Amino acid sequence: MKYSSAIIISFLLLISTACGTSRSDEDNSYSGTIQPAGITSYQYGTHILKAENTFYALKSDNIELGDYEGEKVSLQAEKVEGYPVDGGPVYLNVTKINE
Repeated sequence: MKYSSAIIISFLLLISTACGTSRSDEDNSYSGTIQPAGITSYQYGTHILKAENTFYALKSDNIELGDYEGEKVSLQAEKVEGYPVDGGPVYLNVTKINE
């Protein structure tokens, strides 16, 4: 019984780490090309960050994202709670663009 409990606990720890429930400084770094969002079905974000295999909806309270349109950037952002919705992408609030 102790052996099976240890396996279950190890499995749960592995899953929680893989699902992103633990945070590190690297969890809020993203890279890609900033583009205007345009008209979307999910209707949130002013811009998108197009990464290699995915994209993110972006907003920022203190950075003019339009100044970086068409540029490949590395940025720091916090995930906006309650998103994604309506099959849309992860919604990020950009806090810093690394230059």
